[in-house]
Amino acid sequence: VQLQASGGGLVQAGGSLRLSCAASGRTFSTYNMGWFRQAPGNERELVAAIKWSSGSTYYSDSVKGRFTISRDNAKNMMYLQMNSLKPEDTAVYYCAADSRPYRVTVTTRMNDYDYWGQGTHVTVSS
Repeated sequence: VQLQASGGGLVQAGGSLRLSCAASGRTFSTYNMGWFRQAPGNERELVAAIKWSSGSTYYSDSVKGRFTISRDNAKNMMYLQMNSLKPEDTAVYYCAADSRPYRVTVTTRMNDYDYWGQGTHVTVSS
């Protein structure tokens, strides 16, 4: 499977960005998906995840209420709408696919995601 993340850039604090993740090579609609980020010197962290059926989502406390994850299974696409951006949101953002199809619950464990996109840079200036 190949994942291609895009949509990053430079934005002022308080602004918005929409990240996209294009998937190919696997039955996208049967896998939970997640958005991770990694800031310089920090570990990679999960910020949002969505179930294969779009029935449930997960958000980290740091982005809850500001970010919205969504997916379009017909287009093999996943999105992350990021509003009210803060300088601490600056990071490389990665999309990732769960290793197991039809997982009942959205997993927050990074080791459960086995395919990763190349990352897209998000820089939020103060």
